[in-house]
Amino acid sequence: MSLLPTWREVPATPGAVVAPDERLPWPQTVAMGVQHVIAMFGATVLAPILMGFDPNVAILMSGIGTLIFFVIVGGQVPSYLGSSFAFIGVVIAATGYAGGGANANLGVALGGIVVCGLVYALIGLLVMGVGTAWIESLMPPVVTGAVVAVIGLNLAGIPIKNMAPTDFDKWMQAVTFICVGLVAVRTSGMTQRLLILVGLIAATLIYAVLANGLDWGKPIDLTGLAQAAWFGAPQFAAPVFSGPAILLIAPVAIILVAENLGHVKAVGAMTGRPLDRYMGRAFLGDGIATMVSGASGGTGVTTYAENIGVMAATKIYSTAMFVVAALIAVLLGFSPKFGALIQAIPLPVMGGVSIVVFGLIAVAGAKIWVDNKVNFADNTNLIVAAVTLVLGTGDYTLKFGGFALGGIGTATFGAIALHWLLKKKA
Repeated sequence: MSLLPTWREVPATPGAVVAPDERLPWPQTVAMGVQHVIAMFGATVLAPILMGFDPNVAILMSGIGTLIFFVIVGGQVPSYLGSSFAFIGVVIAATGYAGGGANANLGVALGGIVVCGLVYALIGLLVMGVGTAWIESLMPPVVTGAVVAVIGLNLAGIPIKNMAPTDFDKWMQAVTFICVGLVAVRTSGMTQRLLILVGLIAATLIYAVLANGLDWGKPIDLTGLAQAAWFGAPQFAAPVFSGPAILLIAPVAIILVAENLGHVKAVGAMTGRPLDRYMGRAFLGDGIATMVSGASGGTGVTTYAENIGVMAATKIYSTAMFVVAALIAVLLGFSPKFGALIQAIPLPVMGGVSIVVFGLIAVAGAKIWVDNKVNFADNTNLIVAAVTLVLGTGDYTLKFGGFALGGIGTATFGAIALHWLLKKKA
């Protein structure tokens, strides 16, 4: 397996599927990379802000982490690594962060993140050693479809509850997903492939007319963009290894395994190329990327559902565009100017795009059921799917001392356990 794969160039044919080992001509590949950066940017910036980390370090580490992941999986798994929300609760608990400004106990959190990445990498090595045949037994299509759908449904509350504080913002979210929908249906060629990016630009222009021109909402503020430097180093930080913080943060590796497992299964189902043989490498790559990020002052990272949603919409799975996206993220990490430009995008516009992307992820889960002809007349399949969807959508959380397993984790492990318990013996 080559560390630097070559991609077969294919024409930009409307509606055609582009496989992981293929790519569009480089100009279109770069455009697709930009679209994936935009898809991941909102969450990757929001997570460090909520924990008191430097967002520019998080962006930089997401790019470097994606390149690490790409090399370790041999360029065979199309995925982007961004800031993981699974760390937010435990980092706040470990550091006592009250919100607002820099986290005074950042080093303690970083030490826990590094150890978490180490645990995650060791799990990857274990999977590589014992094989992945057990994955099919644990996660048949009914389980995989439910888990993938839950990833989108669990995230649905973020744009609905947190990204539209006013009535005007709610209407702008609607305008945004209508723009994306019109681009998806009424255009063709490369414009249709860039439905997220083009829809976002159109909605931002409409927002500017209504908010900045007619004063109907909060105006777009470009002050930060004007003041930001073109180039500048982010605020790196060193980890501090504290026993209590490590015990609190390291178990997040279990959640990262659950997230990555569902994401890789989803990508494999969408591409029609099962990726289970790369599962151990994916865990190892994500674990090493998390260690590198934590050692530099960044958040823990994970494969990103937002980018899976973009792939589901465009049918382009080329790993080349993720190399482009990663290099752009590295550039953003060292350029406050570019970061300020993306951050200037109105929150409700990002929220409207998120509604589309998260919805596409949920539908991708249902597509797994359809493609594999899952029989819901079988009560085992019916109960597994029903319970999993509600656990994940309702964010059912189980606590073990100071550790909390949130909705995606409980839904994933719950689906696996329920199927094992209820399935009929041969």
